[in-house]
Amino acid sequence: MTHGWMGMGGFFGALVWLLLLALVVVAAVALVRALLPRTTPRPNGDGALEALRTRFARGEIDEAEYGRRRATLENQDQGARS
Repeated sequence: MTHGWMGMGGFFGALVWLLLLALVVVAAVALVRALLPRTTPRPNGDGALEALRTRFARGEIDEAEYGRRRATLENQDQGARS
């Protein structure tokens, strides 16, 4: 029978196993995060600009209307940042 630090039983043995388990969990989480694709949140006004670009590309609005609405959206975005 071993006593003290030499064996893997008792309090210190359980502590070593818990630390090993925590290390495995942290490594697994890091691996999953590294393998999953990263998504970046869009700024608030980008969805509206994208919809405007789509409408312009489809021919639903003309160039003058596109320019006017884009300027309005960009001015609102500048106001939100101030």
